Amino acid sequence: MRVYLVGGAVRDQLLGHPYQEKDYVVVGASPEELIAQGFQSVGKDFPVFLHPTSKEEYALARTERKQGNGYHGFTFSTSSDITLEQDLSRRDLTINAIARDEETGELFDPYHGKYDLEHKILRHVSDAFIEDPLRVLRVARFAARYASYGFTVADETLALMQKLVASGELNHLVAERVWKETSRALMEKHAEVYFEVLRACGALKVLFPEIDALFGIPQRPEFHPEIDCGVHTLMSLKQACQQNYSLDVRFAVLVHDLGKALTPAHILPRHIMHEERGVVPVAELCDRLKVPSQTKKLALIVCKEHLKCHQALILKPGTLWRLLQKLDVLRRPEQVIEFIQACESDAKGRLGLEDRPYPQAQYIQEAVVCVRNIKAQDLPEYVKGPDIGEMLIKKRIEALGELKARFKDKQLELNH
Repeated sequence: MRVYLVGGAVRDQLLGHPYQEKDYVVVGASPEELIAQGFQSVGKDFPVFLHPTSKEEYALARTERKQGNGYHGFTFSTSSDITLEQDLSRRDLTINAIARDEETGELFDPYHGKYDLEHKILRHVSDAFIEDPLRVLRVARFAARYASYGFTVADETLALMQKLVASGELNHLVAERVWKETSRALMEKHAEVYFEVLRACGALKVLFPEIDALFGIPQRPEFHPEIDCGVHTLMSLKQACQQNYSLDVRFAVLVHDLGKALTPAHILPRHIMHEERGVVPVAELCDRLKVPSQTKKLALIVCKEHLKCHQALILKPGTLWRLLQKLDVLRRPEQVIEFIQACESDAKGRLGLEDRPYPQAQYIQEAVVCVRNIKAQDLPEYVKGPDIGEMLIKKRIEALGELKARFKDKQLELNH
């Protein structure tokens, strides 16, 4: 029996990239042998075992054969005579098909993954790549993860991805798997690359048609020097990633302008009411992918209200108060902050405007503190019953009016 460290841990060791999880392959053993040594069987589809002390995953070397559609359409063999090379041959990319002998430390690299690591290439191991539609998403995610190292997808691998898309196999991916890969990709430093790769192979149109539809839609150059709505969307997402914002913020940024794909052609490049038009496609995308409810909630409100954030400095105090109410400022002030972060990413996701000031962020943050500091116990004792709510609203709007005047004076001072 031989044990090998495989996959991501070996890849990231060689690359100098941080990693946490370790996966092992056991060659020349049976399930009974591992159980006898204290391993715990946890695999559902094929034998996977937890080490008795480290609780790390150990899988028996296996081969697989395509039998049906989709990610689960495989049968597996875990015979004890399966070799390490056979096990590695079923993996997606050469950089994931490197193993390290746990006893000797020797690298086993039958598919030249180390070469591809050194040359920054994401290349498939074999033509069996085309049997698993999930690999399209995985390659795109790896491209996003390692974009800062300069990795690109090999031309022949991209061609296979295009072939896989054309086969219709992506339609068999379950929503949970698509969202899992996408949410992981969104948390990478260069999440925008994930969507660029999906678009290059045609998968964006299949899995995210609402986002794909944005490309080629023009915008007014005085507001969007980059012109293209799809380009602006990915530039905005890049801004959110650079600031290390949460998954909810990044997703909200990704879908904030979906309404622009529905703008009537005769009013282009203007996008009047695009924020209202975007609500339905954002909701449909979220429902189709089974996006978590809070993620969906922020996405919808950013889509519908982001222009008000940009206009915050000129909004009437009453209008700003109503916006803060929609954002649930009294119960969930953190949601207001995430809203601001998404809107600022939108404002800076424009060609040549990436570093421009966004005073609206500070203004709304101060507005949050302002309205939350006005509480019922601070009202005069004679204010009773339903009058309390009305008085609180009145006091909060008055306070926002005072804040607006102070902020305007401060901005005038800074400009002089």
